[in-house]
Amino acid sequence: MLVRFNLATKPLETHRIVLVLCGAVGAVAVLAFLLLGWRVYKVRKADTIYCIETVNTSRAIEQLSARRRELDDYFSRPENARLHDRAAFVNTIIDERSFNWTRMFMDLEKILPGGVWVMSIEPKRVSGQTALKLTMGAENEAAKDEFLHALLHSDAFSHLQLVSVHAPAQDNTGDTVVLELTVIYSRA
Repeated sequence: MLVRFNLATKPLETHRIVLVLCGAVGAVAVLAFLLLGWRVYKVRKADTIYCIETVNTSRAIEQLSARRRELDDYFSRPENARLHDRAAFVNTIIDERSFNWTRMFMDLEKILPGGVWVMSIEPKRVSGQTALKLTMGAENEAAKDEFLHALLHSDAFSHLQLVSVHAPAQDNTGDTVVLELTVIYSRA
């Protein structure tokens, strides 16, 4: 039989628990270091890509700005400015010629009450809209009021401005009231 005796003055102490805990803390620290290192790598890679995209975007903006300056210089030349003015003039003529008289008369016919008639119509393009200067004749005040009420509630005509209401210049026309007004025709 074998008996164990410790003849040393101090008994033998085991530090196994401390070593295991230190090893576990070290393993967690190594794992945290690896995860943080991976995160730093990804952030630096994303920052590099962002910097490259920023430089490419700045270069593209500079190229487009230079192209815009070239085009502005080209169109500011006197011969091209005259061409631009001529094109604007031709476009206004086309806009005036493309006025749909038939549709305007159909819309006017829907709201025109009995006893009111058209004496003159002058269309004009104003900031992309068609303004009509109407001169209307009415037999009496009731017909005039009915026409103005219908015009105010119309979908095709808006921004009614009554310029003048007066008696006709000639007595043989049969008009008792002459209206001069301007409206915006929205279906042109």
